[in-house]
Amino acid sequence: MPTNFTVVPVEDTPLSDPDYDGEILKEEDEETDMVAEPYSGEDTPRETSSLISTDHDDSIYGNGKNMALYEDEIDSTPMVSSLLNKLANYTNITQGVIEHEQAESEDGIQRVTVKGPQMGTFIGVFLPCMQNILGVILFLRLTWIVGTAGIMEALAVIFMCCSCTMLTAISMSAIATNGVVPAGGSYYMISRALGPEFGGAVGLCFYLGTTFAGSMYILGTMEIFLTYIMPTANVFEAQMQNNMRIYGTCCLAIMTLVVFVGVKYVNKLALIFLSCVVLSIMAIYAGVIQSAFKPPNFQICLLGNRTLKHYGFDKCLKTEVIDNVTRPTELWNLFCKGDLGNATCDEFFTLNNLTEIRAVPGLLSEAISENMWRHYGQSMEIVEKGTKSELASEDMDKNSSMPYVFNDITTFFTLLVGIYFPSVTGIMAGSNRSGDLRDPQRSIPTGTILAIVTTSLIYISCVVLFGACIEGVLLRDKYGESVKNTLVVSTLAWPSSWVIVIGSFFSCCGAGLQSLTAAPRILQAIARDGIMPFLQVFGHSKANGEPTWALLLTAAICEIGILIASLDDVAPILSMFFLMCYLFVNLACAVQTLLRTPNWRPRFKFYHWSLSFLGMSLSLSLMFVSSWYYALFVILIAGCIYKYIEYRGAVKEWGDGIRGLSLNAARYALIKLEEAPPHTKNWRPQLLVLMKLDSELGVKHPRLLSFTSQLKAGKGLTIVCSVLEGTYMARGADAKLSEKNIKTAMANEKTKGFCHVVVSSNQRDGFSHLIQSAGLGGMKHNAVLVAWPANWKQSESSLSWKNFIETIRETTAAHQALLVAKNIDTFPTNQDRFTEGTIDVWWIVHDGGLLMLLPFLLRQHKVWRKCKMRIFTVAQMDDNSIQMKKDLQTFLYHLRLEAKVEVVEMHAGDISAFTYEKTLVMEQRSQMLKQMQLSKTEREREIQSISDESRNSIRRKPCGQKTSHKNKLHVPTVILDEPQLIHDRNTKSHAVQNDKPTPTSDRVHMTWTKEKLISERNRLRDANMTVRDIFNMKPEWENLDQTNVRRMHTAVKLNEVVVNKSQGAQLVLLNMPGPPKNQGGDENYMEFLEVLTDGLERVLLVRGGGREVITIYS
Repeated sequence: MPTNFTVVPVEDTPLSDPDYDGEILKEEDEETDMVAEPYSGEDTPRETSSLISTDHDDSIYGNGKNMALYEDEIDSTPMVSSLLNKLANYTNITQGVIEHEQAESEDGIQRVTVKGPQMGTFIGVFLPCMQNILGVILFLRLTWIVGTAGIMEALAVIFMCCSCTMLTAISMSAIATNGVVPAGGSYYMISRALGPEFGGAVGLCFYLGTTFAGSMYILGTMEIFLTYIMPTANVFEAQMQNNMRIYGTCCLAIMTLVVFVGVKYVNKLALIFLSCVVLSIMAIYAGVIQSAFKPPNFQICLLGNRTLKHYGFDKCLKTEVIDNVTRPTELWNLFCKGDLGNATCDEFFTLNNLTEIRAVPGLLSEAISENMWRHYGQSMEIVEKGTKSELASEDMDKNSSMPYVFNDITTFFTLLVGIYFPSVTGIMAGSNRSGDLRDPQRSIPTGTILAIVTTSLIYISCVVLFGACIEGVLLRDKYGESVKNTLVVSTLAWPSSWVIVIGSFFSCCGAGLQSLTAAPRILQAIARDGIMPFLQVFGHSKANGEPTWALLLTAAICEIGILIASLDDVAPILSMFFLMCYLFVNLACAVQTLLRTPNWRPRFKFYHWSLSFLGMSLSLSLMFVSSWYYALFVILIAGCIYKYIEYRGAVKEWGDGIRGLSLNAARYALIKLEEAPPHTKNWRPQLLVLMKLDSELGVKHPRLLSFTSQLKAGKGLTIVCSVLEGTYMARGADAKLSEKNIKTAMANEKTKGFCHVVVSSNQRDGFSHLIQSAGLGGMKHNAVLVAWPANWKQSESSLSWKNFIETIRETTAAHQALLVAKNIDTFPTNQDRFTEGTIDVWWIVHDGGLLMLLPFLLRQHKVWRKCKMRIFTVAQMDDNSIQMKKDLQTFLYHLRLEAKVEVVEMHAGDISAFTYEKTLVMEQRSQMLKQMQLSKTEREREIQSISDESRNSIRRKPCGQKTSHKNKLHVPTVILDEPQLIHDRNTKSHAVQNDKPTPTSDRVHMTWTKEKLISERNRLRDANMTVRDIFNMKPEWENLDQTNVRRMHTAVKLNEVVVNKSQGAQLVLLNMPGPPKNQGGDENYMEFLEVLTDGLERVLLVRGGGREVITIYS
C-alpha cells in the first residue's frame, strides 16, 4: 500500500455557465442557508473538508457535465466517490461479550452504540491463546505423562500434538487473512469456508468440544480443591468420583450464574486468571534453578522398591527407640497385626527394608537417566522404583489393602496422546476475538503462531526439566500420595508449593468460565444462521445480548461431562471434537488453494496445500490413535448433522470452498449449481468469446484468443463462438470447417475451453442466441468478450457497428459483463513478456468491481506478471479527493490487492470550443449519413423502375424493329453492386426474400435516358454543394443537442486525463458507458467511445453485469 501520493488537478477554466452555477449554488443555499460564491479555482475548499458531502449526489450526477456520459446508469452503477464514502462509514461491530449496547432515543428509535476495535496482537490474540493453551493438563497431568511415557516418548507426544496445531494454525491463518473476518470468529471461518453442511456439522463439533472443555476445567478445579487444598471437604470417604460429581455440579451452577448475570465480570477477572498462569510457570522455572543449589525438602518412603503413600505415619521406620525401649511405628502397624513380639506381618514388609529418598533430587542429579524411557503399567499395579518385582496373582488382592501407590488406570502411549491433546487446544481463542482486533488479518496469524511456538517451548522445556529434577516414582504418582497429597509439580515450585496450587486453581476456574462464555455464543451463531431449524430457539438472547437458552443447554451438556467425574475420561472426548474441527480447517485451506479461486488471496503467504493436507492427515490419525471408538462416534455425529442440514436444513450460499469444488464436478455438481446462483467469492469471468471469421473461414483476430488464455489461465469456463450467415442445411460443412479452424487456433494460443459455431439468418440474431443460451446448467458464461469494430467509420455499411451496439444492449439485458478489446491486434501473444510497465485501471463508476478483479487475474499470467497495477479514480468538485484517496487505499487493503492509487480531479468548467466543434461535426456527419442513405434508397428505386420500363419496352417491340435513337444519348454502362440491406426484419420476411428468384448475374447493367442522366447529375451536384456548405458554414452552437454536448465534453476531458496519465501503460482498463436508450443516437455513441479512447494503444472497455464480483469478506 503506498503511503504518499499526489492529487493531480486537471487544468480547467472557472465555471462560467450561469445556469450551471446558479443551479448548484441554489441547491447549496437551500441546504445550508448560507451565502455561497462561485468556485474561482484559487483554493480547494473541498480538500480541506473532513466530510464527503452526499446531499447533492443526485443533482450533481444528473445535471453535471463531468460525468454526463455515465448519467443514465447512476442508479444502478454509483460513482466511485459515493461507494468509497459508504465504505468509509462502515464500522466492524465489536464482538466482545456484549456485542451491542442498545440505547433508545427520545423519538423511540433504537440505535446501536458501537465501540471501535482497540486490541492489538499481544493483548487480543497472544495472551488469550496462551491462557487457553496453558492450563489444567500442564499442572495436573504433565508430570504423570513424563513419568509414565519417559522423556523421549513424552517429547514425541508433544511433537505430534503441537505439529497438528501448528499446521492447523497455518491453514487457519490463511483463511483468516483471506478477507475481513467479521465478529464470528472460528465458527464463521469454518462454516464460510466449507459451506452450510460441513460448516454446521463441524460448528456443532466445535461447540461440543468447547462445552466439554468447560467440564474438564471444572473437574480439574474440583480435583485441586478436594485433593490438595481441602481434603477434609470430601463428603464420601474413599469415593472420590462421587465427591467430584457433587462439588462439580455446585461449581457449574455458580459459574453458570456468573455468566448469566453478566460476563463483564468474567472479562474483568480474565487478567487475574492470566496472571495466575504466568506466576505459576515462573514459579516452576524458579524452582528448577533453586533445585540445582538447594533441592526442596520433600521425601519419599520406599519399602524395598515399592512406593508408599505418605499418610497415616510420620516416620519412614519400622521401629523406633523411645526411652531405650523399641516400639513399633505407625507404619509398622499398617503392615503388621499384633504386638511387636508375636505380630503377623506382611511377607514383603518383613523381607525388605524401608528407605527414604529425595522427591526432587535437583537439576544436577542423575534422575534424567532413569526418567528417559517409558514405565507403562496395568491398573492397580504398584508404582515401583527401578525394575518391577514379580508378584504372584494371589498376592494382588492382599496388596490392594496395603498403603502402596497404585496405578489407577492401565497406561499406554495412545492413551497419553488423548489425555495430553487438550493442552494444545485453544489456538482459536484469538480468532474468536476477531471483532475486537485492530487489524485481524495481521494479528491472528502472528499472535496465534507466536503463542503456539511459545507454549510448545514451555511444554518441551517442562518435560525435560521435570525428568531431570523429579524422582521417577513421584512423576508416576498421579495425585502426589507419596508426598502427603501434594501436587507433584508444586514440589518443584519456589518460593512455596502453594503458589502453583492456588495459581492452578484460579487458572482452571478462569478457563471454565471462558468456556461457558464462548460455547453459548457459538451455538447462538449456528442457530442464527438458520441452517438447523430445531436450533432456532437458541438464537434468542436477553436485552444485553446474552444467549440465555444457549447457556442453559451448554450447562446441561457440561453436566454430562461432570457426571463422568474423571478428567482422564473427559479429555479424549473433547480431543475428538477439536481434532474434527482442525481436520476440516485444513481441508478448507487445501481445497481453496487447489481450486485457486479469484477470491482466494490470503495476506498470509506461508501456506501450501501440502501442509494443509499433512495437517488434515495428522488430525485424522490422532483421532484414531487416541481412541478409535470415540473417533467413529464423533464422525457418526458429524455425518448425521451433515445429512440433516442437507435434506432438512435451510439452504445457504456462503461462497465456500466445497461450492467452488462442485463447479468442476460433473452432472451432480451441475444440478447442485442450478439450485442457487454462485456466491461472489466464487465468481470468476466465465467467458463467451464472440469471434469473427475472414473470407477463408479462418480466425480474424487470433490475439483475442491469446488474451482469453492470459485472462483465464485454464481456469473456469471459456466458450469461443462464431456465427455464419445463411441456413444450416446450406452451410453445415462450412460450420464444421470453421469450428475446426477455431479449435486449431485455440490450441495454438493455448486457450482451454469449448468451441461452437452456429448458422443463423444474420449475425445479429446468431450472437443474440449465443448470449442467451450458451453453457449448460450452472456452467454458463457471465461475461462476453468481443473485439472493437475497427473500421466502422470507413465501412460503407452500418451493419458492423449496429450489430456491435445491439450486442452491448443484449449483454446488459442478460445481466452479463462485457469486455471490449480495442486495437486487439496490438495485444501481446502468449510468448511475449512484459518486463516492466503498468496496468492502469480507470475506475469511474462502480458496476460490481470487475475492473479490480481483471488486473489481478491478468497478473497471474507470465505475460503480465511483472506489470504493476495502478488505479485512477475521478474526483469532482464536490468530492474530498484526499478522503477518497484514503478510503480507496483502505478498500484495496481489505481486497488484498496491491496497487498504486491516484485521485484525479475534474472540476466542472466551461465546455471548450473544441468540444462544440467535435459535437457539431458528429451531428453533421450523422445527418449526412442519413441523407446519403436516403439518397441511396431513392436511387435504387429509380434504377429498379428504369429497369422495369426498359424490359417492358423490349417485350413490346417486334423482333425486326430497330430502336430509335432520337432523344437518346449513349452513356457508359453504370454498374451497381446489389444493395446490401441491413436485416432488421423477422425470420418470416427473410424467408420470403430468399424465396425470390435470383438473377443470373450479381450486377445490373443499365442505359439511362438523357433526361434521367441530367437530372441525376444536377441532384448529385446539389448534394455535393450541400455537403461543402455544411463543412464551411459557421458553427451554430446554440442549435446543438445539449445532451450530446455534455457527453462529448465528458469524453474529451476524460480522454485528456487518461492519455496524460496512461499513454505509456501496457493496458488501460476503463468503464464502458452504456448505449443510448433510443436507437437514434447510436452513431453518436460510437463517436463518444472513439473520442474517449483516442490516443491509447491497448484499451479494454469493461461493462459490469450488475452484480458484485469481488468482496472484502473471507
